[in-house]
Amino acid sequence: MEGLTTKEGIQIKRQIATAEQEALGVKNWPIWEKEVSEFPWTYTTQETCYFLAGEVTVTPVNGEPVTVRAGDLVVFPKGLQCTWKITQPVRKHYRFD
Repeated sequence: MEGLTTKEGIQIKRQIATAEQEALGVKNWPIWEKEVSEFPWTYTTQETCYFLAGEVTVTPVNGEPVTVRAGDLVVFPKGLQCTWKITQPVRKHYRFD
């Protein structure tokens, strides 16, 4: 996908346009919500998500923190082991690839 930047294996495209959201079919993806919290997570499959609200700092094991917020399209790679620290309640569309 064009315009993605990669940090710690996590691909991020900041503030994607409505037209791009429509092209990806984002509105048809399920929604996940979570309150302010912190927890470990391992991705058993690649996940693409679009953040509707909130902010989270994802820190890969032995890696540098990556912060994502509302308006960002993010691809988390299969096998990523990390800690999620949600600093503002999250609401996101997601798709497992």
